Amino acid sequence: MVTNRSKRPRLPKLPALDPTGVPAIKGSSAYPPPFRAKVAGRIKQRLGDALGLRNFGVNLTRLEPGAWSALRHWHTRQDEFIYIVSGEATLVTDRSRQVLTAGMIAGFPAGRADGHHLINRSKRDVVYLEVGDRMPGDEAAYPDDDLFLKDKAGARSFVHKTGKPW
Repeated sequence: MVTNRSKRPRLPKLPALDPTGVPAIKGSSAYPPPFRAKVAGRIKQRLGDALGLRNFGVNLTRLEPGAWSALRHWHTRQDEFIYIVSGEATLVTDRSRQVLTAGMIAGFPAGRADGHHLINRSKRDVVYLEVGDRMPGDEAAYPDDDLFLKDKAGARSFVHKTGKPW
């Protein structure tokens, strides 16, 4: 992400911080093993968590060339928003494929059954902000894969579309 610290004021304490100090987590995924490879080139910095935000999450995410943001999915109760900071990503939805470049945004309202994800088909990294609420009871459907994210009394787990646990 942004690495030019010399021109930035030092932000020693919350509620402000320098995002370059937030740990970058590469390829981490709660997906069952057969699906993890698709997001191996995804690097996230959990900015909202670093700031102690509880009602919504904010991630600064980088996709290496060829990487996916996630499996194509949609949420039952969570709104999602993305803002492309740099690079070029292909947004894949049920209806279309669109190239998004720096400064472009996309939003995915909760409950709209329109599976979506980003793919970096370019030769450069793409960096984007992703924002999503943390609505209790949210579940996610994955139209291209035998996968569903289930919420049972606040405990989330992946199951097959038949309901059988992974």
